[in-house]
Amino acid sequence: MAETMNIEDYLAQGGVLSAPENVPPRYRGELLRLMSSFVDSELAASAGFASAINAAPGIRARIAASRITLEKADHAERVLAVMTGFGTDATRYEAQHDWAARVARDDDLGAVRTGGDMRLSVFHYPILGWTDAVVMNVLQGLATGVQMTELTRLSYGPLAEVFREIAPREARHAELGLNGLVRIVASDTGRAEAEAAVAYWRPRVAAGFGIAGSARYETLRRFGLRHDQNEVLAARWDRLATEKLATLGL
Repeated sequence: MAETMNIEDYLAQGGVLSAPENVPPRYRGELLRLMSSFVDSELAASAGFASAINAAPGIRARIAASRITLEKADHAERVLAVMTGFGTDATRYEAQHDWAARVARDDDLGAVRTGGDMRLSVFHYPILGWTDAVVMNVLQGLATGVQMTELTRLSYGPLAEVFREIAPREARHAELGLNGLVRIVASDTGRAEAEAAVAYWRPRVAAGFGIAGSARYETLRRFGLRHDQNEVLAARWDRLATEKLATLGL
């Protein structure tokens, strides 16, 4: 007990752990939960964007969608490799859910996880067409960028290093989406479709930040797995999304 408390004090003071055998039980549970959420979200995102490849309006757009599909699966694999150090069976994990499964378009899940996996709720909604895919990618890509400010400095060193490698590519996904959105809003029809997609996806992406005043936040903060509260991250994303959309007249 004393040893566990000493480790928690160490983490609370900014300490970093480097191996599975060093982590206390509750930390292990929270860390695995965090990793599962990321892996499941990336696999679901990859499956979702794969369905949009054939809707791409040209070769360059098809390449961008294919790149996002590939890299999100790769990011999931990298984090899953860290999970294997904690005893996770990677082969079984990859096959345990239908990552392409989606709820009805008009369902409202809020921040609730459903379907048995740990993906963010936004990845349960279906993507309908190219404009819808691009807008979703922009909004969620910006959200991922904000969340990366937490993930790249968490207290489990091997995982933080993986996230530091992943972060630039996740940022590039958002850039690819913004480039595609510029071309979409160049026409009146495209702009109208983009406005409708923003109205649909924005609240669903926002829900991914979780509830304000989360009871688990203080525990995660002490463990060095979180630094800013849900509402702080959500507000940061909201300002960023507003700024980026405004430059496009959305």
